[in-house]
Amino acid sequence: MALAYLPSPSSGVWDLGPFPVRAYALAIILGVVAAVLIGERRWVARGGTKGLVTDVATLAVPGGIVGARIYHVVTSPDRYLDDPVAALYVWQGGLGIPGGIAGGFLVAWLVLHRRGIAKGAFADAVAPGVAVAQAIGRLGNWFNQELFGRPTTLPWGLRIDPDNADAVAGAVAYHPTFLYELLWNLAVAAVVVWADRRFRMGGGRVFALYLALYATGRMWIEALRIDDANTLLGLRLNIVVMGVVLVGALAYLVLRRRERREQQVEPQIEPVDETTGATP
Repeated sequence: MALAYLPSPSSGVWDLGPFPVRAYALAIILGVVAAVLIGERRWVARGGTKGLVTDVATLAVPGGIVGARIYHVVTSPDRYLDDPVAALYVWQGGLGIPGGIAGGFLVAWLVLHRRGIAKGAFADAVAPGVAVAQAIGRLGNWFNQELFGRPTTLPWGLRIDPDNADAVAGAVAYHPTFLYELLWNLAVAAVVVWADRRFRMGGGRVFALYLALYATGRMWIEALRIDDANTLLGLRLNIVVMGVVLVGALAYLVLRRRERREQQVEPQIEPVDETTGATP
């Protein structure tokens, strides 16, 4: 049975000459690329301009990374009390997805508001890609041997180095929570795409559905983890946060259930008379 256990990578860093390539950072980059490609295709299909998703992502992604890091540090402050500067070492792992979604959403909202873009339609277009990006990003946790679950004897259990700070004495394998969330997020993306096509959802309801499904999965996956975490009401803080997100997303879906799909997602550009330079 032990032969069936999933292995963990021996290293999360590859040295290409003087340049270290970190698997965690690579997973994030690949996830962003996937999200942009999917988002661009869906945005154009909704009647939007090609390239807008890329433009927004150039600002929203850094905002999301900052938000994710802030969330991680705030919810795990004990890790950085002795070495506060380590809070800046993003490449060593430690990005809180709720903070990343909030940070990226805030920056994107500001950019879209200034341009007069239909924010709900844009959020609906990028929702599946965000889920796919999260799935790819979880591979970084696998390479870093972090955020795994409690010990298990299931054949798909994950082997972790015995000297890992979160390892349990005598345990051979652990629940591969990175894999559970990866598969869950891919399923979320598929369900969201299906629902959007089936019901022609608009007004941000696709994004709300994504949030509701993601939060549902994250709560039970979070309950399996054994790494240190702050608690609230006797529960891991992330579970409480996801519970709030789930309730909020469901409430939005109910309140906006009659929202129609947007017919126009970007401001119309008035044609210019080439001879006079004025709009007709």
